[in-house]
Amino acid sequence: MLYLEKDIFGMLRYNKKNDFSPQLIGANTLIGNHVYGQNNEDLGDIKEVMFDIHTGKLCYVVLLHDGGLADKEKLLAVPWQALKLDNDNKRYVLNVDSAKLDSAPSFDTSHWPNMEDEKWADAIHSFYGTFFKRSDSMHSFM
Repeated sequence: MLYLEKDIFGMLRYNKKNDFSPQLIGANTLIGNHVYGQNNEDLGDIKEVMFDIHTGKLCYVVLLHDGGLADKEKLLAVPWQALKLDNDNKRYVLNVDSAKLDSAPSFDTSHWPNMEDEKWADAIHSFYGTFFKRSDSMHSFM
């Protein structure tokens, strides 16, 4: 699904450049979008977005990925910085192929990870090659 199709309120129709290259986008507009890999392969679709409630920053998208014949569908927390907007094709791109994504840290709907755990966040960011600085994306709730 294209993010423009999900824009039920019309917020993406107009911008200063009139090129449909959004600087701001609604969370509901992200959910349901397919994410594509390096070789134009559909890696899955965005099921949820995870915001830091203290900073307002978008930290992760939760991607539903079909692990192929051997694996069942699994959820992946993908750092927001790992996704790029492909405005020409109106979609999001993750710079990994499906084979690498099959080995990504994953979880299922019954066993969500503690996304506040610094070790978990380090492992996720390391896998996707993104930078993680605790003060930038999560704050302690203590």
